[in-house]
Amino acid sequence: MARDATVLDELYGVIASRKGTDPDKSYTAKLFSRGRGKIAQKFGEEAVEAVVAALSEGKDELVGESADTLYHLLVLWADCGIDPAKVWAELDRRVGTSGIDEKKSRAKK
Repeated sequence: MARDATVLDELYGVIASRKGTDPDKSYTAKLFSRGRGKIAQKFGEEAVEAVVAALSEGKDELVGESADTLYHLLVLWADCGIDPAKVWAELDRRVGTSGIDEKKSRAKK
């Protein structure tokens, strides 16, 4: 069964529920126990692996690495206390805005 992007909200809920649980029984709990630096490092590693897959591997590999990257980003958000709804709202705010104009508006801040 194909799912839509709501799977990210569901996954975030599962990830957030693993905070403070036994790191020997959950990879997510293990990431939380190792701290934000390790979580950020894993996110970066997965992002690089997605870039490598895009440049030198097939579509299936890129799909897998993209899923890993999104998972680790959600773990990072949970560790930082960022609800995905805030990110979705920011993306929604940007709809219809030129990327060039949006970048210029950030440079002025």
